[in-house]
Amino acid sequence: MLMKQGQPKGVLRRRSSLFARGEPMVWLTGGSLTLCLLMIVGLLVLVFARGCSTFVVAPITQIETKDGKVYLGEITREDTFEPGPEVLEALEKEQGKAAVDKIKANEGQVTRRLMRTGNFEYSGEHFHWVTDFDIAKESTPEWAVVVERHAREEASGRFYGEPVAFRIDGEVVAEGNEAAWKKFLELHPEILERREERLGIEENELGDIRDRRGEGRLELRRVELDHGKDSEQYRQQQARQTEINKKIDEDKLAIDEKIRKLIEENERYQIDFEITQRDQPVSLYLTDIVRAYPANQLTSGEKREVYLSRWGEFLLDEPREANQEGGVYPAIFGTVIMTLIMCILVVPFGVLAALYLREYAKQGTLVSIVRIAVNNLAGVPSIVFGVFGLGFFCYIVGANIDELFYAEKLPNPTFGKGGIMWASFTLALLTLPVVIVATEEALAAVPNSMREGSYACGASKWQTIQRIVLPRAMPGVITGMILAVARGAGEVAPLMLVGAVKLAPELPVDGTFPFIHGERSFMHLGFHIFDVGFQSPNAEAAKPMVFTTTLLLIFIVVSLNLVGIWVRGRLRKQFVGT
Repeated sequence: MLMKQGQPKGVLRRRSSLFARGEPMVWLTGGSLTLCLLMIVGLLVLVFARGCSTFVVAPITQIETKDGKVYLGEITREDTFEPGPEVLEALEKEQGKAAVDKIKANEGQVTRRLMRTGNFEYSGEHFHWVTDFDIAKESTPEWAVVVERHAREEASGRFYGEPVAFRIDGEVVAEGNEAAWKKFLELHPEILERREERLGIEENELGDIRDRRGEGRLELRRVELDHGKDSEQYRQQQARQTEINKKIDEDKLAIDEKIRKLIEENERYQIDFEITQRDQPVSLYLTDIVRAYPANQLTSGEKREVYLSRWGEFLLDEPREANQEGGVYPAIFGTVIMTLIMCILVVPFGVLAALYLREYAKQGTLVSIVRIAVNNLAGVPSIVFGVFGLGFFCYIVGANIDELFYAEKLPNPTFGKGGIMWASFTLALLTLPVVIVATEEALAAVPNSMREGSYACGASKWQTIQRIVLPRAMPGVITGMILAVARGAGEVAPLMLVGAVKLAPELPVDGTFPFIHGERSFMHLGFHIFDVGFQSPNAEAAKPMVFTTTLLLIFIVVSLNLVGIWVRGRLRKQFVGT
């Protein structure tokens, strides 16, 4: 043992502290990083697994309980629970002591399964729990069919049954499971085509009729505001509008007749199903059926086809069944467009602000206060930005725009309400501090020697910034944009106040002039997740959609970020070493 010089023999040197060594901190920091990564990966794996399994075709199970009831549907999940004394006492009275002893032998645990039974208009419930000790018989019927359908009056949600007959104009033309199903497969595609044709007419031709009526009313209102109701111009415009309305009414009658014929033709066809909730078969119109398949007969290829068909519907169609079924295309479109508009707004202003603070402003107390304010602004709750956007953009800026350019539409606001433009402005303000800070750090990382060399060659301040500083700081600017996309695309609270809605029938970008409609409300994937997860009347049916929409939102944000990372990498390669 070594001793300090002059230290008495036999006295040991004091050992160094554990925290003075490097190894414990390495293990601590490495362990913390590993834990964080495990949590992130675990979350992503959960979302990916639950999201991808949402549209998997499940077998249809029929369960007969000991009290004589029959349930037909899909098993969605199962869990175990410990029944209370009251349940055990009632079970002993109904099924005897052997049933209770069996539960006790299993450590008091009972397995129960949640069945999606559907047929809500006949059963009053979409799901039903079945415990193992209640089951008398369990089977998988060969001809059990899953029906995904459009809502009609009180009929909504999934439907489960066995096909027994096919009707045309009320007359049975095919009877029995196989014959009825064969007739369904033969006629259903053309009925879907007629339904799509009808929806297209309603959206386009009837939409054009509504637009023509609206333009006529607005033109008459403009003349009234400019010349008054007692003017000759108003009377002339009123007469012209009367003639126009006659032509519009004639066109509408012809369109209504086309729609009526399509509806009548489609409603000639019905298929009868035998269900567990009623003794008599029930009829479904084929026009209400989105998709139907005998789950217990499908081959692997057919199951894959149904799975991909559901994904296609989810990505390309509009929502239905209170957003619990159908697609999220309007939400995808609104999310991407809003994020791109936000980036177009926030990046130029963020870069200009950072350039002034770093390159032009005289460093001192005032600039330090501005920097502190910008950093603090990044920590303001997002709902505060939403309130500001509603009050300033909608009620002040938008209201003034309406008074100046859309007075004929008042009191119905055009820009004086939530819309995708005001939502993008609000999120641009929300993410502006992120871009400013990232850009300032990128500008500060450019060596001063490059600036001085540029000045020495006779370049001006702006020429130096334009040709030397900004190109080398651009990777940092792109980093700020990536962070802004990650922050803005997932925000929900401010959007609830400035434009995001549960269902938006019109997209903010379409083929009608002026093509980009900043005043329109829009759907957003984040708001869609909130609505389906917490506002849905059928939480169990909505739960799979929450995971699927979450997976899609993560995919979109990651895709936008990857584009930014690719651009940043190209810029970094271009200017490295120059």
